Amino acid sequence: MQPEVPPNEKKSLFITFEGLDGSGKTTQIQRLSQWLASRNRPHIVTRQPGGTPIGDHIRALLLDSRSAGLSPHAELAMMFADRAQSIQQIIAPALEAAQIVLCDRFTDSTEAYQGGGRQLGSDIVLDLHRLLCNNLQPDLTILLLPDLHASLSRARRRNARHIEATGHDENRFEQEQSDFFARVHAQYRQIASRDHVRVVVIDGNLSVEQVHQRVITAIAAHLGQSSLLAAGS
Repeated sequence: MQPEVPPNEKKSLFITFEGLDGSGKTTQIQRLSQWLASRNRPHIVTRQPGGTPIGDHIRALLLDSRSAGLSPHAELAMMFADRAQSIQQIIAPALEAAQIVLCDRFTDSTEAYQGGGRQLGSDIVLDLHRLLCNNLQPDLTILLLPDLHASLSRARRRNARHIEATGHDENRFEQEQSDFFARVHAQYRQIASRDHVRVVVIDGNLSVEQVHQRVITAIAAHLGQSSLLAAGS
């Protein structure tokens, strides 16, 4: 049996995972969820866009290639509609209940994709975050930045398999040109430089296990659980 968490450790924690599609976020969230469960840490896993019934409808519109005519500002507004719903319905109640929240994407994604990729700028994104999200900030953000072209290749292969298996197309962003993703990647770098305490960058083409070990080291530092790292992953 894994050790119980000492009573003086932080109970709730809001952890977000960021990066381009194909960077390995989903795999690392799953691994971290297993690690937390083995240490008796109450937690939930959610994603953006999506994660709520309303958010899943918004996600379908945002990611479907048939939404090709969506304007950048409409796209931005939909991202924040999804996020506001997720905060009210999932994230805030979980944090109030002393759970750890693992969220696949948050406002950093919007700043990178819409602010950087769509060239709307950071100011409008951060202003909307303050207005619509009560300026809720993650305690810790794991930013995965493997090779740009390798990430995109993995994402496109994954989405092709997803379409084949489910008939649902979530490929709209992957159809963008390389300069779009170069701007997204550069914006992520700027966010990490600006918020270097909150954002932990895991760079390069590391193995799944190597990335996992770096993730749990960062998480353990925030949980005060560094002594438990040897108990397994």
